[in-house]
Amino acid sequence: MKKIAVLMGSDSDLPVVKAAFALFREYGVPYEAHVMSAHRSPEAVREFSAAARERGFGAIIAAAGKAHLAGAVAANTTLPVIGIPVKSSTLDGLDALLATVQMPSGMPVATVAIDGAANAALLAVQMLSMEDAVLASKLDAKRAAMRAQIA
Repeated sequence: MKKIAVLMGSDSDLPVVKAAFALFREYGVPYEAHVMSAHRSPEAVREFSAAARERGFGAIIAAAGKAHLAGAVAANTTLPVIGIPVKSSTLDGLDALLATVQMPSGMPVATVAIDGAANAALLAVQMLSMEDAVLASKLDAKRAAMRAQIA
């Protein structure tokens, strides 16, 4: 099974992305987490993103506030990139949301809600499930349980 990379622009983003880690453990999906900044360590972002496919990753989640980490990642890989705009003290995360969704043509970034790490993780798991029937079955079972709970 391919693994998921979770990049954080700062270690202050960790409380937000912990929800993603919990879902990866629930579904048995391997992941790695790294702190690297689009602005303070751009070379590290470029090197990691460019080599991610060869290192066995199937998607990259990038969480950042006040920055465009997901865009910097997308510029250096053709793997799916999922952006998590992180709420910061500035503009309640709207700045991060706009930086994440306003990508130029040819550089797509899937974007979830501000602080939406759980949905970012589920989207990454769904991407991996396209080639993994066991993972797809786990997702189907979870959806069935959600439907039953509502009923």
